[in-house]
Amino acid sequence: MSPRPREPARAARGGSSAPGIEATPAPAGSLGAVSPSSLQLRTGSPAEHLAHLRSRPSASFLQTPAWAQVKPEWRSESVVWEQDGHVVGSALVLYRQLPRLRRYLAYLPEGPVIDWESDDLAAWLTPLAAHLKRKGAFGVRMGPPVVTRRWSAAQVKDGIANDAVRRLDDVPPLERDQTGAAVVSQLHELGWRPQAVEGGFAAGQPQFNFHVPLAGRTEDDVLAAMNQQWRRNIKKAAKEGVEVTRGAGSADLKAFHDLYVHTAERDGFTPRPLSYFTTMYDALAAEDPDRIVVHLARHGADLVAATVAIRVGAHAWYSYGASSTQKREVRGSNAIQWAMMGDALAAGCEIYDMRGITDTLDADDPHVGLIQFKVGTGGQAVEYAGEWDLPLNRPLYKAFDLYMKRRSS
Repeated sequence: MSPRPREPARAARGGSSAPGIEATPAPAGSLGAVSPSSLQLRTGSPAEHLAHLRSRPSASFLQTPAWAQVKPEWRSESVVWEQDGHVVGSALVLYRQLPRLRRYLAYLPEGPVIDWESDDLAAWLTPLAAHLKRKGAFGVRMGPPVVTRRWSAAQVKDGIANDAVRRLDDVPPLERDQTGAAVVSQLHELGWRPQAVEGGFAAGQPQFNFHVPLAGRTEDDVLAAMNQQWRRNIKKAAKEGVEVTRGAGSADLKAFHDLYVHTAERDGFTPRPLSYFTTMYDALAAEDPDRIVVHLARHGADLVAATVAIRVGAHAWYSYGASSTQKREVRGSNAIQWAMMGDALAAGCEIYDMRGITDTLDADDPHVGLIQFKVGTGGQAVEYAGEWDLPLNRPLYKAFDLYMKRRSS
């Protein structure tokens, strides 16, 4: 299912190499016909970029033109791959400048949006690297949106219960994805470097996520796959009168943020400011009115849970969440997740993405509670290929890499 976004309210930085001329995106599902030898890469307009994303079943929201507005501290550019007048690939590139130098790290979060099933990724990535080098990049970082391994909820649950198991790596996966393995192999051959992860979290985006598959399923199917505790909690929330509504404006975003700050204080993390969420909401909603939704779960007059959900095509994300310390017994967090899954099913989504998890299965690890909450939905733990770097200026890249390692130590 393809969304039908509006034109962006504000153009991302960059622009078409031929002002006023828009290349037509290739028909949806036609990537298999792409001949790598005839690919051309150029700067594209945000409209071309968005049109290409609309032609695909889904893409990461971090690769939408609107996301550039959420990251104003980075310079941004839309690039497109073209063949025979058709746009067949796209990417949002974010450029972070080095202090006192006109050199940049070029970052493609959860992108680019290309044919990752190609057996000639060099035809896509080599011109990308050359283009970014001309733009002043000393290195490129990207996160191929390809899955390498999957584990069932039952496997994860059994792993947590097994004292001999400490991490997902200790459990044979339910599936090893051949496309993911081929991508990893090609990236190594092309000189890309995988980024070290700690607990499953890469330098930018999480390598391990938790998905609830929705394709071909009904609400009854999804509910039946949940564990008994989740089903009981959803039923209890309904019995207690918890009501979940969709936010309708800035006041509801403020209500979410107030509860989010409360959650941050309780759980010991640093919250993002309200201005960040306001910018994100305005940018994504201008691109597509259904792109971002605030959900609010109330018990009587009390807000007991709140979330931010994002959707691009057939992929829906639980992006941010908050919950009250009071009235936890009414199970607002379960109710709001169930409402978001229902919205995703109604929109024709194939995946409900609960975002990052660590790879720990150690019952004594403080992060395991997050996994246990998500495992109760009956979904799958998913490993992506992770983030990869390509040095373009080796001395500058080495200095940058050393700086980042020192900062994280």
